[in-house]
Amino acid sequence: MEVNFSLFLLNKLSFTILLEATPKRPEIISEEVLTTEGDIVIKKSDISLYQGYLNSLLKSENISEEDKFKIKTIVVKENAKITVKDLFDNPFNSENIKASKELVAKIVDCVLKDRDVIYDMVSLKTYDYYTYIHSVNVAVMSAGLGAAIGLKREDIEKLGIGALLHDIGKSAIPHEILNKQGSLDNTEFQIFKTHVIEGEKILRTHNNIPEESFDAVLQHHEKLSGKGYPSGLSEEAIKLFGKITAIADCYDALTTPRIKKYPLTPFFALSVIAKETINYDHELLKEFVKMLGRVK
Repeated sequence: MEVNFSLFLLNKLSFTILLEATPKRPEIISEEVLTTEGDIVIKKSDISLYQGYLNSLLKSENISEEDKFKIKTIVVKENAKITVKDLFDNPFNSENIKASKELVAKIVDCVLKDRDVIYDMVSLKTYDYYTYIHSVNVAVMSAGLGAAIGLKREDIEKLGIGALLHDIGKSAIPHEILNKQGSLDNTEFQIFKTHVIEGEKILRTHNNIPEESFDAVLQHHEKLSGKGYPSGLSEEAIKLFGKITAIADCYDALTTPRIKKYPLTPFFALSVIAKETINYDHELLKEFVKMLGRVK
């Protein structure tokens, strides 16, 4: 299909142009572009054009019925990253919250229709650790786990909203701490940990967040052993949504490359989490491993 925005290749931290296009001079994406090694990126200023392209995919008459659902899944995922980025840029905007809730409903639609879409919807990152991509991944995996244990659709949506917004408090943390190269010192870590409470503060300014969703926001760093934060909760004091989001959050963090940290393969990440039965709910862990057991 044609695109009306330029594509660039990000490979080993350098950018090269792959395809030059504009609204007045659109170009067709070639097979050569699609098979290029590295990440394909676009300019921030072209995001609206990219969203138009995504939506046009859903209306294309050249796509078979068999492929339509997979393409819908990819479109939902890509729009999700854009929606969450807007939300982190302006977390107090009610329209961004509304868009996030609508997004969760679409994610849940996909997950309930076909559990295997989780493999298509979870983004595997090659370079930087983007909080908004992490948030989408955690929401998708949390919704999938909620469906796997038989939660009702309404409850899966409430879980998904909390999981998508679980790190919104990081928007209040200084960039020099979030993006520090190397380990945080004790003072910096204490500041970092406040992102949980800051997240609740931000979301309390909105009157349309389900109360149950706050469990995911406030408890995704709590551990059954009582050694988590911010409240040091243990065992049954941690709510179901908190336990589910904690597992998804940990898995995605382990499999994400970050500065001075190599990512674990999905298999080893699942192995690490599975050994931590002292910190994570054993039955939920078993369902999570079954759910993601085919991820390469």
